Amino acid sequence: MPSGTFKRGGTSGHPLNSSPVPLSPTQHAQLERYLALLLTWNERINLTAITEPHEIYVKHFLDALTLIPFIEARLSPQRLIDVGSGAGFPGVPIAIARPAWRVVLLEATRKKVRFLEALATELGLRNVEVHWGRAEDAAHDPAHRERYDVAVARALAPLPVLLELCLPFVRPGGYLLAPKGADPHPEVEAAARALKMLGGCLEEIAPVRVPLLDERRTLVIVRKEHPTPPSFPRPPGRPAKRPL
Repeated sequence: MPSGTFKRGGTSGHPLNSSPVPLSPTQHAQLERYLALLLTWNERINLTAITEPHEIYVKHFLDALTLIPFIEARLSPQRLIDVGSGAGFPGVPIAIARPAWRVVLLEATRKKVRFLEALATELGLRNVEVHWGRAEDAAHDPAHRERYDVAVARALAPLPVLLELCLPFVRPGGYLLAPKGADPHPEVEAAARALKMLGGCLEEIAPVRVPLLDERRTLVIVRKEHPTPPSFPRPPGRPAKRPL
């Protein structure tokens, strides 16, 4: 089967029945409603290039849910932040599957923030908080700086930039999880200096199997060992223009 194609059929039925973590009927229904709202809003604002329902279930929902076992193997988080949440991936599926976790969705684009706010209200996600702002600014706010057990970010930036934008949110002893493609090693090598400067340590580059998807994925897992120096992140735009 070619890379990136889906396994259909079999006895599993609905794609969500292949979730890497158990889902209750209520959570199943919340994800189905999520899909419907995503497609409706996507007609007005650009939220996702993927519009076929089966692909949304697999490439957005199941992909996000694969992070949960990696998190729970390391700690029992109370607070998680999704940096550059966009249309809510991976933060919203995680919040649905783990209602005891407090999940902050940080997004800089106002139109996407409005979608995330409407989504959280419609789905009754009382454990979700939507924050409008740039990571470079929010990470210097005492309400957010080093206040999270886990930070996640998907397709936000190359790893050296992503580390500067995300690690300041993570408390020492917490983790940053960055989903990547089949071979993240060049990015990891380029990020060695940033890791050292920002207080992080590469713990693992883990292979990830997304159910129903024949495509190699990896997860870069970074442990926060020391507080991030107060000068980081640098002002908006600087991390991307001049990576560490």
